[in-house]
Parts: sequence; structure tokens; C-alpha cells
Amino acid sequence: MVTDAEWARIRQGLTFGQVFGGKVVRVPRPGAIGIFVDIGLTVGGFVDVLLLPMRDDCWPAEGTVCDFEIWWADRRKQIRLKPCDPRYLREDFADFLASSRPGWPSDIGRPVRDPEAPTPDELRAALRREEA
Repeated sequence: MVTDAEWARIRQGLTFGQVFGGKVVRVPRPGAIGIFVDIGLTVGGFVDVLLLPMRDDCWPAEGTVCDFEIWWADRRKQIRLKPCDPRYLREDFADFLASSRPGWPSDIGRPVRDPEAPTPDELRAALRREEA
């Protein structure tokens, strides 16, 4: 288990869109939850079922080695990944991206910050809402 301090240290070196070579190490319930990926860090990588093809026989199998990019990271001490290979993405990924994460292109290269620490702009916006 990774400590909070270790997770904070790892997160400091991560950016959205950062690419890691990884190996699929577990596909516990094909079609249900997603896949676990070893990207060579002390924290695990995970690809959520929402990013994978609808047909689980199109998912990368255990032992598959390919590139993954950082899609998200939060308090779960796990790096959420997106496969770089379009064969392993949901068929309607462009539409999914437009509806679920339209700001993705602008997130690429930005640090993966602690989701509990608001940015100064987010803090100012929250204070303005409270004043209104």
C-alpha cells in the first residue's frame, strides 16, 4: 500500500496525457469494471470500463504490452489511464470525449494536482458564489 506522502510525491511528477508503457496485469471481470495495468510505478494503473470497447473480447488481454496515457488521478492512489491504441478504446470515443471531458485537449501537459486543493481561480469563483 502506498502512503499518502508517497502518493503526493508521485503525483507531483505526473501530467495529464503523460504516456507510459504498461503491461495489462489483471482483467478481473471482463465487460464489468476495467483493467489493471503495471506502468512501473509503486501505484497501480487502471483503465475504466467506460474507456474500453463495448465488446470485452476487444479489450487488451492480460500480458498485453502497449502505451497508456494519464487520464485522471484522485484520492484512490491509483492512476487512471487511457489506452493510446485506438483498438482498445470505446468505438464512440470522440463523442464520449466531447460529452464527458470536453476540456481534455487543454488538460494535456498540465500537472495532476490534488483534487481536494482548489486552484486560486476555483477558490475565487467559489467565494463569489457565496457572496451572491
